[in-house]
This record gives sequence, structure tokens and C-alpha cells, in this order.
Amino acid sequence: MSLDYLWQGFEIAFRFENLLYAVVGCFVGTLVGALPALGPVTAIALLLPIAYTSNVPVDSTLILLAAIYYGCDYGGRITSILVNVPGDTGAVVTAFDGYPMARKGRAKDALAISAITSFVGGILAVIGLTAFAPMLAKLAIRFGPAEYFVLILFAFSTLTSFAGEQPVKAILGCALGSLLATVGLDPTTGAYRFTFNEPQLYEGIDMVAFIIGLFAIAEILLVLASDEKRMQAPIAYEGRISISADEAKACVGPTLRGSFIGFIAGILPGAGSTIASMLSYSIEKQLGDRNGTFGHGDIRGVAGPEAANNGSAGGSFAPMLTLGVPGSATTAVMLGALLLYNVQPGPQIFITQPDLVGALIASMYVGNVILLIMNLPMIGLFVRMVSVPNWILMPTILALGFIGVYSVFLSVLSMMLMLAIGVVGFILRATGFGVAPIMLGFVLGKILETNLRNGLATSNGDVTYFFSSVTSQILWVLILAVLVLPPIFKWRRALKEATARTAAPQPEA
Repeated sequence: MSLDYLWQGFEIAFRFENLLYAVVGCFVGTLVGALPALGPVTAIALLLPIAYTSNVPVDSTLILLAAIYYGCDYGGRITSILVNVPGDTGAVVTAFDGYPMARKGRAKDALAISAITSFVGGILAVIGLTAFAPMLAKLAIRFGPAEYFVLILFAFSTLTSFAGEQPVKAILGCALGSLLATVGLDPTTGAYRFTFNEPQLYEGIDMVAFIIGLFAIAEILLVLASDEKRMQAPIAYEGRISISADEAKACVGPTLRGSFIGFIAGILPGAGSTIASMLSYSIEKQLGDRNGTFGHGDIRGVAGPEAANNGSAGGSFAPMLTLGVPGSATTAVMLGALLLYNVQPGPQIFITQPDLVGALIASMYVGNVILLIMNLPMIGLFVRMVSVPNWILMPTILALGFIGVYSVFLSVLSMMLMLAIGVVGFILRATGFGVAPIMLGFVLGKILETNLRNGLATSNGDVTYFFSSVTSQILWVLILAVLVLPPIFKWRRALKEATARTAAPQPEA
């Protein structure tokens, strides 16, 4: 496939209004990313209904939302370095060495290297997206009901595999989201399911109400229920950048490795920036921590995770665009935005709407440049703005949520549904359930059901149909691997640690 779609995309991305949307998205994303407890999903959930009801074209909406997404990855590092309060989970690892650098008077060095490596990671990820997305789309054209069904199961299995100590809760989250996706019209029989004779539920649960309720409203309730104090005063970041040539050279390897790790982690559903940054930091520590400097202000401990963090953002767009399978909760929300505009991502989108895909990818090149130019000069402004007290911030978000939902549906029921979903989301999150499995289950549940039933209809009920092709067999092997290997590795690690403790000499009584 040629790159003509990308040149068309640059023509669209360089239009004045779309450049303005990219600048606004980068600014809002950086600000939201720096605000603890918020993140790209909340910002996108609040701005989506505004863009939709304002009749903003779909390409401009995508450019705005994508800019918010990777802008948040830039912004999360500001408070992580200056205040030791990460703006999002992906910036947690940056604080390990970024905050110690700031305490040593090198805050500006940490912010500068994080901005540069974030830019490199983001650009390399977009290059990877440009190169591999059309190839993946060509492969996906051959997918039938069996392949899509197993692919979505693979997405769910990777999500549960990366759920740490709570894979059961991740599985239940996927199941709950898939169950909620069945509300409305049955895709096969045309019957109405779980609607309680309410006409507004005939087409299913409103995507905008679900997103704002699950993320924004639940987040507000979590913040109000917590007893966290206000952020401490940020460390001064004035002074000149003093990164030496040796330090810059030492950051090249971690940056390139982090970019690659981030891109791969972004493609895998459920991995995302948190896994990418932690994996990058762990590898760099094993490779280069010969003097025990990691955790005490080593600049390499900032470079690798920041490149991985932004690399994962670019990588997560590949499965969303080519397969219609989101690689993260944020791209799941963006997939919902496309469906709201009646745009169905998948392998055919490169053929039917190449200008839309090209505009999105081209805007990511432009947006990363905008963020690099914007970040250092405006850090002082962002730091002052993130000090907004919760008694102002939370009611503002709540009001925007109500206005956004009502402006789309003009329905009191939608607002009540948003509140109900928010309360349930709060309870689930307070009890250790992640929202990413629920969101992915909700977005992919109907696709999973449709392909399962179409596959059974095609094969006259023969379940071996889902194992018949080489592609589906490979996917089944991958599912088995991601479900079985992590517990084995964990068991071997625990056994090794127990053996080491047993072999260690015991102190004399």
C-alpha cells in the first residue's frame, strides 16, 4: 500500500482549523495530564459531546482527541518531576529518578530530557504506525468471523494477563462490559433485550453517558472519598539546562529501547503506558545501574520510561485503526467516538476513508512537534494551573459532564443513566476493579457476540470452525501463552526467591 493516504492526511492536518484543534488539544492534554487523578480518558469523555454537538467534522474531532491523548502523556511528567505526584499511572516511573533530580536542583534538566525523549518516542511510534498499520490492514482483510472472535478473546486475555495480582477482577470487568453491550437490539433476531420497555434503550446504552459516567463521575467520587492532602509546593525549576554531552549520549540507548518497548506495548491490548514505562525502567536498571544510581536521580531513569510512555500512545492506534480493537482504555473511547460518527475502524478504513486515517496519523507528527515547542516555555503556567483546588475543579467537571450528556441526547434519562454508571464505576474502582476491562468489554462485546453467532451460523453450529484457519490457530496459541506463562514465571520467581532464602546463612543465636 502506498503512502498517498499520508500525503492527503498532511493536506488536511495543515489546514488552519485543524492546526488550531491540534494546538488546543496539546494544551488541554498537557494540562489534564499534569492534574493528578485525571487523565486522557476523562478529558476526551468531556470534550467528545461538545465536539459532536458543535458539528465538528470527524477528522477535526479525531485530531483534537488524539492531541489530548499524547498531550496527557507529556503533561503527566510535570508534577511527577516537580511534586512527586504523577499526573497519570504512566508517569509513576518517571518520578523514581525525576523527582530526585529535581531535589538536587536539576528540575529543568529532568523536564528537558523528558520532553526530548517523549518527542523521540512519540515520533518513532508514529513512524512505526505509518509503516506497519497498512501492512496489518492488508492481513486483517482476510479475517472472517472466526478470526475476529478469537482476536477479541486475545485482547481480553492480554488485558487479564497484565492485570497483576487481580486477573479474576479483570475477567469479570470484561464480562460486565460485554453484558452491558447486549442491551438494545439483538443483531441477529432483531428482538429488544434488557430495555425494560424504555425506547431510549432500544439502540443500547448511550456511549457518551457510559464514558462520562464510568470515568469522569466515578473519578470525582473517588477524589471526594479520598483523604489526600493538597499537592505540596512544586520544586523551583528555574536555572539553565546543564545536561552534559556524556549524559546526552548515555540517554540515546534508553530512549531508543524505550520507544521500541512502548510501541510494542501499545499494540498489545491491556499493556499500555504503565507496563511500557515500568518494563523500560527495569531493563535500563539491569543494563546500566552498575553504581546504584538509579532511584537517586539518574537521567537514564527518566529518558527510557518517558520514551516508552509516549511510544505506547502511538502504538495503541495500530490495532484500533486496522482491526477495530482498541489497545488501551483511551483508544477504546476514541473508537466509541468513531462509532458515534458512524465510522467503523477496520482493515477497510484504509480503502474507504484513507483521508481520515491519513489526517489522524499526519496530525500526530504535527502534534508531537507542537508539544515539544510548547512544553518548556509554558511549564510555569502549567504548574500554576494544576494547583487549582478540588472544590473548584470537581464541580466544574461535574457540570461539564451533565451539559455534555444533555446536549447530545436532550434526555433526563441519559443524565440519570450517567449518574448510575458513575456510582457503579466508583464502587467497582474502590473495590479494586479496573475501568479498562469494563470499557473494552463494552466496546468489543457486541462485536464479539456478532462474530460468534455469525461463525456458528456459517458452520451450522460446528465449534471447530473457530479453530479451522491458521490465523485463528495462531491466536489460540497466543491466548494460551498469555494466560499460562505469567503464572509459571511468577511461580518460578517465587521458588527461586524461597530457595535463595533457604540457602542464605542463618545468624547465630
